[in-house]
Amino acid sequence: MYKQEVKDVPEKEEVEENCEDEEDEEPKVCQVCGDRATGYHFNAMTCEGCKGFFRRAMKRPVNFTCPFRGTCIITKNSRRQCQACRLQKCQSIGMLKELIMSDEELEQRRRLLKEKRMRVEPVLSAQQEAVIKELLEAQKKTFDISFVHFTHFRPLDRTLAPMYQYNKIYQEARTSLGRSAADGVQGTSFPCLSSSLPSSFSSQEGERLESGGKDRAFSTLPHIADLSTYMIQQIISFAKFLKSFRHVHRELSIEDQISLLKGATFEVCQIRFNMLFNESSGTWECGPLTYCMDDAARAGFQHHLLDPLMKFHYTLRRLHLDDPEYVLMQAIALFSPDRPGVTDHTTVDRLQEMTAITLQTYIETKRTSPDKHLLYPKIMACLTEMRSMNEEYTKQVLQIQEIQPEVPPLILEVVSKDTQ
Repeated sequence: MYKQEVKDVPEKEEVEENCEDEEDEEPKVCQVCGDRATGYHFNAMTCEGCKGFFRRAMKRPVNFTCPFRGTCIITKNSRRQCQACRLQKCQSIGMLKELIMSDEELEQRRRLLKEKRMRVEPVLSAQQEAVIKELLEAQKKTFDISFVHFTHFRPLDRTLAPMYQYNKIYQEARTSLGRSAADGVQGTSFPCLSSSLPSSFSSQEGERLESGGKDRAFSTLPHIADLSTYMIQQIISFAKFLKSFRHVHRELSIEDQISLLKGATFEVCQIRFNMLFNESSGTWECGPLTYCMDDAARAGFQHHLLDPLMKFHYTLRRLHLDDPEYVLMQAIALFSPDRPGVTDHTTVDRLQEMTAITLQTYIETKRTSPDKHLLYPKIMACLTEMRSMNEEYTKQVLQIQEIQPEVPPLILEVVSKDTQ
C-alpha cells in the first residue's frame, strides 16, 4: 500500500559534515531527485532530503511498494509521492547502508564536533608572559654574550696538543666522508670520538693522565678556570635577579638556595654556551674569543665527559631554540627539587612545574611547524642528559685539582657536596 511520507526535514542526528563545500564554483545536483546537493552522503552526491530519507529507510526498514509498478520518475517535486522508487533510486546510484552511523556513533561524533568548536587555542597567560619577560631581562643583565667584560684572564696557551683532538677528528670527518657525513656528525647519531684518538699521542702518555700522573702540563687550565669562574659569577647573578628565586627565602632556607645554585651551575653554563655554539665549525664563538673542545681537553678534562658534551651541544643547537626557550630551559634546570642538599622539595617542584608548563605553552603558541609537539620532549631529554654529565664533570674537576691544584675556590665550592 502507498503510504504518505513525512516531510524531508533533516533530523537532529544528521550532524555529519559534508565532504564537499557548499560554496563550490559549480552547484552540485542530487543524483536521486535533482535538487541542489550538499555533498557526498553514504557514497553518493545527494541533497539533505534524500540523505535523511535513505538513513530513515535503512534504520527502520519497511517493505515499500510502488502503486505504479516501479516506474515513478523521482524529481524534487515528486520525490515524496513514492518511497519505493525513491529508495530504489538511492540504491541504484550507489548509496550504501554500511556507511550509516549507529545512534551511538552519531552521538559520539556530535560530542566531538561540539568539543572541537569549543576548543580554545592555547595562549600564554599574563603570569607566563611575566615569567618569560623576567627571565629575558635577567639573561640580558647577567650574560655577557659578547664577552666584552671578560678581560681579566690568564692567556690561553694552546702550544700543547690535547690528548683528544676533537677539532681534528671533526675536520677529518668532513674531509674524508664528505659534507653529508659531517651533517650526520652534527645530529643525534654523533659518533664516539674516543674511538678516534690521534696518532700523535702515545698510549703511555694517555695512561699517565688517566692514572693521575702529575708530570703532565694542563696548558689551558688557567684560562679555562678564569672563564668558568666568570660564567659562574654571572649565573649566580642570574638566579638572584629572579623574584621567584630571590623571594623564596620566605619559604626556602638559604641552604636550599645554595644547593639549587650548586646543582644547576654546570647545566645553566652549558645551556648558555650552546647559544654561542657554531655547529658548522664545532666551536664556541664568545665575542672576540673562540673555543673548541680541544681547549677543554688541554685543561685536563677527559673523553668520558667531553664525548657526551660534544654530542649534547650538537643535539641542542639543532633544535634552533629562540631566547625565551633557552631562558626557560635554564630556569627548569635551576629549579630542580632533587638536587643534593635540597630539603623543601615541594616548593622547588612547584616552581619547576610552573616554568615547564610555561615552556610547553610557549612552544604551542609560538611555533608553527607541524612537528612542534616534539620540541618540548626533546628539550627535556637534553636536560636529562646534562644531569648525567653533571656528575662526571664534578668527578673530573676534583681529579684535575688533585693533579694540578689550580682550580679556583669558587669552582671547588660549586662541585663540593657538603650540603648533602
